[in-house]
Amino acid sequence: VQLQAFGGGLVQTGGSLRLSCVVSGRTFSNLRMGWFRQAPGKEREFVAAISWSAASTYYAYSVKGRFTISRDNAENTVYLQMNSLKPEDTADYYCAAGFRWSSTYSYPRDYDYWGQGTEVTVSS
Repeated sequence: VQLQAFGGGLVQTGGSLRLSCVVSGRTFSNLRMGWFRQAPGKEREFVAAISWSAASTYYAYSVKGRFTISRDNAENTVYLQMNSLKPEDTADYYCAAGFRWSSTYSYPRDYDYWGQGTEVTVSS
């Protein structure tokens, strides 16, 4: 299974970016998808997650109301729309996929596959 994330870049405070993550090698519609981020010197933290059917979405408190996770099962792609970006959103962003059942969604252990990071820098 391969996950390829892209869409990061440099943006000013208040700006927007949309991250994409394309999944190959496994039936995408069976996967729970998530986004995590890791800033320099910090632990990897949960950002958002979406159920296989897109019926349920979950967000970290710090991004709720600003970020939106969505998926297109026909395109094997999950998106993270990031609006009203702040300097504290600066980090490497990782997409993740989980196929095992889990009662939680916000821990790295809930996911089985990871993409490479895409860097997001928000200037003040």
